[in-house]
Amino acid sequence: MFRSDQTGGGGSREKRRFPVKRALLLLVLVFLAFGAAGLCAQEEQGKELHPALLVVDVQNIWLPYMSQEDQEAVFGRINELIAIFREHGLPVIRVYHTDIKRGLEPGTEPFEFPAAINIRDDDPMVIKNYPSSFMKTDLEKILRDNGRDCVILCGLSATGCVLATHFGAIEREFETAMVAGALLSPKVEHTKAIEESQHALSIERLKEILGNPEE
Repeated sequence: MFRSDQTGGGGSREKRRFPVKRALLLLVLVFLAFGAAGLCAQEEQGKELHPALLVVDVQNIWLPYMSQEDQEAVFGRINELIAIFREHGLPVIRVYHTDIKRGLEPGTEPFEFPAAINIRDDDPMVIKNYPSSFMKTDLEKILRDNGRDCVILCGLSATGCVLATHFGAIEREFETAMVAGALLSPKVEHTKAIEESQHALSIERLKEILGNPEE
């Protein structure tokens, strides 16, 4: 399908690889689109959802690797989500990634979330060693014990741990959705591609699904 001479016989090996890399990226995005969660469809069918918010890996050590131009706006949307879930009396679960090689220990400044994120000490805490927040953690037990059947995802990175957690939720038969504008990755265009392929919800649509907190 893609010939090695697409960039011309005089091109370098690195240049000739670019079309293949782009093709593989497109194939991955097409595959991911078929795996997108049907949260809106479930809501439209009248199924009552019991969601929890997962705030994934918004830790000081990873933030310098993320796109910088949209961090302030993303932090604002994450805090808006946290406020919405608290208003509805729904769980906010904070997820942290550890890395033994980096000496990333709980309680240290690199491990922690920045003060700009409005988490609380009494929010359930999950510490993971793998991209998926479900892999070898007690996240599924926390959700089941609290009667949760749906996870709403925000944080970082959209192309890494958030995406892995998204598919980990699907594998365990949870409804799941990412929230557009509340995700970060190293490049803004990569974040947008994931949001589009996974049909990320807008905050406005999420509010509609959750309804009036007084109801």
